[in-house]
Amino acid sequence: VQVVESGGGLVQPGGSLKLSCAASGFPLNYYAIGWFRQAPGKEREGVSCISSVDGTTYYADSVKGRFTISRDNAKNLVYLQMNSLKPLDTAVYYCARYALSRRCSGGNDTNGYDYWGQGTQVTVSS
Repeated sequence: VQVVESGGGLVQPGGSLKLSCAASGFPLNYYAIGWFRQAPGKEREGVSCISSVDGTTYYADSVKGRFTISRDNAKNLVYLQMNSLKPLDTAVYYCARYALSRRCSGGNDTNGYDYWGQGTQVTVSS
């Protein structure tokens, strides 16, 4: 079982990035997936998650209207489209598999997320 993030990089404020989370070793269509981020000196923050039952999505207030999570079960991929990026979005972004239910509820609680990627760095700076 593995999840691997990609797509991070350096972008100017107001720019966009699209992160990918590649899943392997398990049927993605049976699992909710979450995106988290952690900035230096700060605790890990829940950014977004997407359920596997009906594709219901959740977003942190800080990213609502700017980030969009989506999934392509056929390709075993979950995406995080990030628009209107701000310096405060700078962090290492992680995706993780939610093991407790096919529905996720968002928030910062990492309980129930059993497999995590190594993270991808997103830096928003001019």
